[in-house]
Amino acid sequence: MPALKKARAIAPGARIAVAAPAGGVDPACLEAGVQSLRKLGFEPVLGEGLTDRLGYLAGTDERRAAELTGFVEDPEIAAIVCARGGYGSVRILDRLDPAVFRRARKPLVGYSDITTLLLWQQRRAGLMGIHGPMLERAQGIPSEAGRALVRALTGTGAPVRLEGRSLLSGWAEGRLTGGSLTLVTASLGTPWEVDTRGAILMLEEVSEPPYRIDRQLQQLRAAGKLDALVGVGLGEMLNCGDDRYPEPDLESILKEILGPLGVPVVCQLPFGHGASNFCWPVGGRAALDGDRGELELLDSAVSAR
Repeated sequence: MPALKKARAIAPGARIAVAAPAGGVDPACLEAGVQSLRKLGFEPVLGEGLTDRLGYLAGTDERRAAELTGFVEDPEIAAIVCARGGYGSVRILDRLDPAVFRRARKPLVGYSDITTLLLWQQRRAGLMGIHGPMLERAQGIPSEAGRALVRALTGTGAPVRLEGRSLLSGWAEGRLTGGSLTLVTASLGTPWEVDTRGAILMLEEVSEPPYRIDRQLQQLRAAGKLDALVGVGLGEMLNCGDDRYPEPDLESILKEILGPLGVPVVCQLPFGHGASNFCWPVGGRAALDGDRGELELLDSAVSAR
């Protein structure tokens, strides 16, 4: 893996490209998100074909890869925010050049299926990314998450402290990695496989019953990924119950699997598929306080130089 670099911080009023590297985009949600970016003081740039559809994809693999590469290479574009997740990022990775991403050093923002792109960029291009909000909500980007996005892109403001709830006590400092549990697990055995050595593993998920979360955590454990980490930060686990099998519940499973690791675990952190999707730097350092239920971001994904 190349030595990790920060992306270049962007200025107020900068041109931000909106890309659709995965699932098909809802035009109404897209417009609401674009208006949110304008209200945050940026100039959104939309390419042709952004709302194309090919089944569950935002157009062909060729279109999506060319769009993303074009934005990365365009000197007028300062950063890239993804329109939505869904599915499809993995299909375009072999069409992307990590050297191009590394040279450009542009902030890339997204979550959910974009976890794949963020892990690929971290491992293959040696470049930090931003796990944060996209343009897939009918109401646009919520105000607090929007302000956090501005801080993340510009590298300004006071150090950020995300408040959650203590699940397992302890304290740890390490670099952040992870994202969607499903996509983190799917990275195993690939060139962009999640690297948890000395890391705080950040996980969130939506509409996965507890037994499926159990299965994915067991796969990460069997792959040695849980042994190597120093802490776990859990974001939204939205609609992750199961009426058919109400027991064991998700919290019991998390304690059963993560408890023997002897590392701090904080849950209900404000990131993921819920409304409070705050930014965190993929590859940046943080301190996790399992007693207070807090995650303090010690690093930014961007640099002024």
